[in-house]
Amino acid sequence: MFKEVDFEDIRPYHDHEINPALNRIISEPLFDKILDFLFQDQDKDGIRSMLAETHTAHDFQVRFMHPLVSSIVKKTSAGLTYDGFNQLAPGSPYLFVANHRDIVLDSAILQVLLLDNGHLTSEITFGSNLMINQFIIDLGKVNRMFKVSRGGNKMELLKNAQRLSAYMRYTITRKKVSAWIAQRSGRTKDGNDRTEPGLLKMFNMNAGGDFHQAFAELNIVPLVISYEYEPCCAFKIKELIAAREGPYQKKPEEDLLSIITGITRPKGRIHMSVGRPVNLLLKELSPDDTMNNKINRLTELIDAEIYRHYKLWPSNYIACDMVSNSVAYRNHYTDDEKRLFLQHMENEIRGLAGERKIQEELFLKIYANPLINLNRLQ
Repeated sequence: MFKEVDFEDIRPYHDHEINPALNRIISEPLFDKILDFLFQDQDKDGIRSMLAETHTAHDFQVRFMHPLVSSIVKKTSAGLTYDGFNQLAPGSPYLFVANHRDIVLDSAILQVLLLDNGHLTSEITFGSNLMINQFIIDLGKVNRMFKVSRGGNKMELLKNAQRLSAYMRYTITRKKVSAWIAQRSGRTKDGNDRTEPGLLKMFNMNAGGDFHQAFAELNIVPLVISYEYEPCCAFKIKELIAAREGPYQKKPEEDLLSIITGITRPKGRIHMSVGRPVNLLLKELSPDDTMNNKINRLTELIDAEIYRHYKLWPSNYIACDMVSNSVAYRNHYTDDEKRLFLQHMENEIRGLAGERKIQEELFLKIYANPLINLNRLQ
């Protein structure tokens, strides 16, 4: 049985650690640049003073993160919509298993919508690869992020997975706090929002007892975000092209550049949807089936929820028609929308290394695959 002390190096900050961390944050020159971009017309000294007197993670999220993320959405998108939050019971903890398109905004937007709909915020996974300096670590941990260790040998990977599994179960069942985790390691690069079966196997570590009960107590809910235009599309194409030559090794600064790009670039419209709770899907699993078959079937059911709840934009229909060289979805977009989409494609792939045909193919698949996956369910 794990105890709180076993999670010291992965947990978010406790409330007594929040104020010292915030004072470190506001003393960093980089914080001034963040304020200059996101709070141009506001009293920056007032924001610093407010943070210097903030002592809990909840107050930090309500006073700073909520207006910050709302400002980002207002400045860089054509609007945010959502559905399904009325399915969530106030006060109940959930494990949100989410498709992952942007490093920061996917989970940050969830926190805004949870607060706006009368719920407490969740804890959030925080890849160790992103913890590049104390400033970033402080920003993550005051925002209720917990560390997911990346890399290591087989024994280290197993140990880290067991502890992460235990921490998430502890968070949901003992602390009664919700948590957000991506359905796979890293962002979706090609538009295929597919859950890794290994993720569900990790959830089941240290559970003991009945399979259905072990998953039921986690209260898993599929969560889906869709951007009309992906702000980091060019980076994803670059990685996909490089991966054709062999395993792609990111440079240390690439994740930070992706974070900045995801925050600052235009995204068109954004939609977030809460799918059916997994507890309603568990009844479709045979209790007599093998463990692997149960895991694979549950993975398929979660994926189906994500495909069905993905908000399709004109960009998705245009890309699907272009990939299939057809006009099957011509009634879902206008000539102007297609012209803007083609201009967006040109802007994204301009300057990328590699063959133009491959660049276009990868770009279109990012937008076409959500619709292709939905069609496969029918």
